[in-house]
Amino acid sequence: MASGGLADRTTATPAGAVWTKTCLTLKRELGDATFGSWLGHAALRERSEHEVCLVAATGVARDWIRRHAWRRIGELWAQNDPEGRALDLKSRMEFDGAAPAEPVIAEVTLPATQTPSAPVLTLHEAPAARAVRTHGLQERFTFDTFVPGPANEFAFAVARRVGCWADGHFNPVVFHGPYGFGKTHLLNALGWEALRTAPDKKVVYLTAERFTQTFVKAVQDRQTAAFKDELRDADLLLIDDVHFVAGKASTQEELFHTLIALVQDGRRVVMTADRPPHELSDLEPRLRSHLQAGLVCGIEPADRDLRQGILERKLDMLARQGGFPAQARPEVLQFLADRFSDSVRELEGALNTLVARVGPQLAQLSLDEAQAILRPHLSAPERKVTVDHIQKAVAEHFGLTQADLLSERRARAVARPRQAAMWIAKQITTRSLPDIGRRFGGRDHTTVLHAVRRIEALKAEDPSLARDLDLLLRKLRG
Repeated sequence: MASGGLADRTTATPAGAVWTKTCLTLKRELGDATFGSWLGHAALRERSEHEVCLVAATGVARDWIRRHAWRRIGELWAQNDPEGRALDLKSRMEFDGAAPAEPVIAEVTLPATQTPSAPVLTLHEAPAARAVRTHGLQERFTFDTFVPGPANEFAFAVARRVGCWADGHFNPVVFHGPYGFGKTHLLNALGWEALRTAPDKKVVYLTAERFTQTFVKAVQDRQTAAFKDELRDADLLLIDDVHFVAGKASTQEELFHTLIALVQDGRRVVMTADRPPHELSDLEPRLRSHLQAGLVCGIEPADRDLRQGILERKLDMLARQGGFPAQARPEVLQFLADRFSDSVRELEGALNTLVARVGPQLAQLSLDEAQAILRPHLSAPERKVTVDHIQKAVAEHFGLTQADLLSERRARAVARPRQAAMWIAKQITTRSLPDIGRRFGGRDHTTVLHAVRRIEALKAEDPSLARDLDLLLRKLRG
């Protein structure tokens, strides 16, 4: 944390030190996520000997601070500042536009060792702090960073509608799909949109695990009434991974009554689960029934085009952060899109790994080099897929024999599946081009390279071939 601007007042307590103490308490009360989202980019600036200004990064951040945290900030500032300096609040644009930029006294970034995290929901503090802490949304998950496609377009449209508080809202809404399909991203994105669209509304985001932990603590502390009031005062309640409460009788009971109270009062509820509600057999029947009675939106696995779009969006973001061109060889991105098809998180993680290793040199990274870097991150079942397995699967899919793929036959009905098998071998094994060629009847590496390039070109033109390849990749990966 930087400090300065008060050197002439040697006996006075520096404003930066006052702000540090204030921030330590605020971060404890608000939690890391809330503090970082709204106060993490603010700065303290001196106007005069008796007045300082907290400068929020944006007008939206300034408004949020004023509505939800300003009273608490004023209390803490008064407690910690023996000089009695006045504290004002402005956005960066307001401050810099009103007068020449003043020296920064203090940023609000705090050492992690001094700021133990607090629960998202704590029941014994000031109402304003309690309310802001409960939204707990993750800053990186917004609609701007979400890539829609056929696999998620319905869920995406529903989330946008909920986020803008549109009429005709189904209640509750449940997004479901396996791990890594984008449920948490959508839930956070609609929360941020809801706050942006209606800043006066109260949005509460909790994982089901956090809901459980906080409820149990409230029971232990005999604060269940405060717990209920806090949640049932929400205009929009977001519960992530509701399947976590399965088998927890008392937590399910509380969640059921919370859901009923909010819906009956016209408040909105959105949840996510790893399965559709009717498959959550361990949920209490009344809760499961009410989840089914709302709008249930499934999110399917991302198809190849969507995975490619996700990679391009992620690369653009990483490149802006790192200050290097958002470029990578097409075959490298294609390998990632085909190799990490089961989870968007794993797909983005693979790209993160490459960028962390080579940074600005990503544009020059070859496919072989990318595969070598990612080899430790490939799951064990996929490392066991052999060229022989691929040949058998491709032959069966196209109604051929494995011997046909190894033969010299050049008819398209044989040559195209052979090329497809070579392409798949390059995508999901670590074999070199010459090694793959040897396993296809002793062909040389140029033949394999031609096959890989030919299939890449055809995939973009032939949807039927693209579907065949996607199906084969999924089958081979189990």
